[in-house]
Amino acid sequence: MLLNDSPGSRFFDAAARPAIQNLGASRIREVANAGMGRADVLPFWFGEPDETTPAFIRDAAKAALDGGDTFYTQNLGIAPLREAIARYQSALHRPIDVERVGVTSSGVSALMLLAQLIISPGDRVVAVTPLWPNLVEIPKILGAEVEQVSLKFGQTWELDLQQLLDALTPDTRAVFINSPNNPTGWVITPAQQEAILAHCRRHGIWIMADDVYERLVYTDAPGGRRCAPSFLDIAEPDDRLISANSFSKSWLMTGWRLGWVVAPAAMTADLGKLIEYNTSCAPGFVQRAGIVAIERGEEVVEHSVARYQAARDFLYDKLNAEPFRRAGITSPRPHGAMYLFFRVEGETDTLALCKRLVAEAGLGLAPGIAFGAEGEGYIRWCFASSLARLADGVDRLERFLLSR
Repeated sequence: MLLNDSPGSRFFDAAARPAIQNLGASRIREVANAGMGRADVLPFWFGEPDETTPAFIRDAAKAALDGGDTFYTQNLGIAPLREAIARYQSALHRPIDVERVGVTSSGVSALMLLAQLIISPGDRVVAVTPLWPNLVEIPKILGAEVEQVSLKFGQTWELDLQQLLDALTPDTRAVFINSPNNPTGWVITPAQQEAILAHCRRHGIWIMADDVYERLVYTDAPGGRRCAPSFLDIAEPDDRLISANSFSKSWLMTGWRLGWVVAPAAMTADLGKLIEYNTSCAPGFVQRAGIVAIERGEEVVEHSVARYQAARDFLYDKLNAEPFRRAGITSPRPHGAMYLFFRVEGETDTLALCKRLVAEAGLGLAPGIAFGAEGEGYIRWCFASSLARLADGVDRLERFLLSR
């Protein structure tokens, strides 16, 4: 639009294109910005643990830096890391050829890249929600229309499989599924995956699997404890399936920004081109740390899973006891990930509520509205913390509720 419509005017609005202006800003960040830097606030708003990255992983990065590993690397990642990822994924699932693996600068970068690989303006995309907002907004950046199929709230969060299959019409380009799910902790079952894969094969629909929490599953989850059920367990190498993963959650590496993609081998060259035009490559010294994490980090994963399950059970029991029940709080038990997503009866503005919790109780939680309209009335609590820290948070929430 012209700012000055007089003849010969050369002045135009300085603004982003409409699709970007219409993106939803992160409500989690909005709450965190109100409390970050305050020593009196307990932060449970982000999805990260209160433990630092293990020393042996940090030492690998330091050694690589001291060795001068500060130059560009291959677009798809250095060969030793791609090979390590392929071995690791093959041990968890069906055999994964190294030619299907691409290294990315974070898990969210992997998700953006896989969307850029297959989504065009006007495409129809379906997402299983409530969902981490990036997965709903990324297709919109690319001009796609997003339809949401909501999980059902109960003693646990559950998928209405038929509702999802009905939404996956022949004109659907892709379905986004995050399991274990952020924010609900829902874990898809193998039978549901079989039905979804068969349906998507019939209609040529891409399955975009966000698998970053696949190792954070608990003893009562479908498919056992070592790894959540994955489409990689049942898909053929040339199926329309792309899996995005990350080092952030399994190996306590949230700030390192290192992830990977598993895609059909025919797409690898194009993935490399997209990486070139996004970040060029992941840092070499970070990739060296990733190799060590995968090859020596199984104890880290096992430690985290045991720690988080104890934290989950502690927080779940607390929030389902008095006085929280009297205050209208209901919390399903999550089977995976690192979050309780609990309902606050009668609450219609969780953003305002979470801001009040920061200001008045020194408690940092994530508002349910951050995860879409289906999330309004709920709050997400990241329980990847010590029991003492969680107990302090519970006490602060109780005092806040009693003072309302």
